[in-house]
Amino acid sequence: MNPSIMNPSIAHFLRIAAAALATLLVALPAAWGSFALWYQVPGGQALKTLSVVLWGAFSIAMLVTLWQGRLISVFAFALAFTGLLLWWTRLQPTNDHIWADDVARMTTGTIDGDRVTLHNVRNFDWRSQTDYTQRWETRSYDLDRLRSVDMIMSYWRGPAIAHMLISFGFDDDSYVVFSVEIRRRKTQEFSEIGGFFKEFELSIVAADERDVIRVRTNVRGEDAYLYRLQLPVPAMRSLFLGYVGEANSLVQTPRFYNTVTVNCTTLVYHMMKRIVGHLPVDYRLLFSGYLPAYVYGVGGLDRRYSLEQLRERGHITERAKQSDRSETFSADIRRGVPGIEQSRHASHAGPDLDFSEGVTPTRP
Repeated sequence: MNPSIMNPSIAHFLRIAAAALATLLVALPAAWGSFALWYQVPGGQALKTLSVVLWGAFSIAMLVTLWQGRLISVFAFALAFTGLLLWWTRLQPTNDHIWADDVARMTTGTIDGDRVTLHNVRNFDWRSQTDYTQRWETRSYDLDRLRSVDMIMSYWRGPAIAHMLISFGFDDDSYVVFSVEIRRRKTQEFSEIGGFFKEFELSIVAADERDVIRVRTNVRGEDAYLYRLQLPVPAMRSLFLGYVGEANSLVQTPRFYNTVTVNCTTLVYHMMKRIVGHLPVDYRLLFSGYLPAYVYGVGGLDRRYSLEQLRERGHITERAKQSDRSETFSADIRRGVPGIEQSRHASHAGPDLDFSEGVTPTRP
């Protein structure tokens, strides 16, 4: 259509829409750049603040000139943003920092046939979040004696957000827990937003249950639930070795933690996907607090019980507080959890799982 004969109101609308679109194309990268600078510019808070202020002032100036009809501002901003992205891609994870005590060491494992030796298994004695006795141990496990896998969900910020722990049980009633953790530095605090901006490295910690569960329920005041997973023994072994392999790889090739793409649930999801094949992608992999419903739906929990029954009977917070430092902590928190007694006598074949998409949970 010839602009000279276009309806003036339509022409005005198109100009506004084009300017709004261009503004969005500048504003969103500008906001991302501000967060990237805040979380990654070295040199302390003063320099971070200065970098964000300068970047913000530049971005606002480009927006003002854009609304004045000077399209050159779009190209100027694009050039500056490209430089910011080049700097961003050069940021690499490292294992060389002064780390917080609970992630100061990295778990590694050596495999000799069916025997796996884990180095740097954490077994802290927690009295408070700042008062604890550090213990790092070497422990060996015979995979022929592996009998169970439990999923522990620890809720620390509302029903949608939980940290997942995976505990492997052996026929001598011993357990070892793997936890995918942010590896924060000595002076850092956790930040969900910082997790999007390369603020933390990734760590896999193997730990004693009286450490890694008890610190959450008895010290930090989190609310925890334990679910016995319905996995055949070969899948249990593969998952255990998957954790060991991932832990070893992080020593050689550090990775950044990411709040969405590389966290305590997505890492396990990818390991399980390699073991069992297809697993449906679901929003509950992001909102980890709802993960038990996802696992129930794909056949990973005991369907003789409803999900509500499994959640109620698997609520271990009070049992953990009562058991506290007891030598029978692991047995105490599992009392009444469905599937525990039966799994002691389970065969090596294990149950078959249905990992097909669209499974409708059965209820008794």
